[in-house]
Amino acid sequence: MAETNLSKPVHIRVDKWLWFARQTKTRSLAQKLVIAGGVRINREKITSASKMVGPGDVLTFAIGERVRVLKIVSCGLRRGPFAEASTLYEDMSPVEEKPRHMSNAEKGLPTPHGKPDGRERMEARKLSGKE
Repeated sequence: MAETNLSKPVHIRVDKWLWFARQTKTRSLAQKLVIAGGVRINREKITSASKMVGPGDVLTFAIGERVRVLKIVSCGLRRGPFAEASTLYEDMSPVEEKPRHMSNAEKGLPTPHGKPDGRERMEARKLSGKE
């Protein structure tokens, strides 16, 4: 019986790694992201999806409004579940502050007090022109 080599590869295509690490939904979307110039490897902008990456490389890219900075730990063998995919990288992204939730009083809006009574419903209908 022939032996198969199932050890992890040392280098892998950047589009394939982005897909394995679950940073994009499909490999073709990963290719489009790279070709559009949206990915940097070790601070160098790349436009070829076939560029090889390996452990120690740092990828910088933006998806939506968020900038991701990921240090590659492993190349992986497949696109596995999230728990497996998250072991492929170390997240070095800058911490973003979440917008603080403002209360209605801080926004200058009236505080709701539950279901409107009959008088409030009648006034609302008059304002909307239904009565």
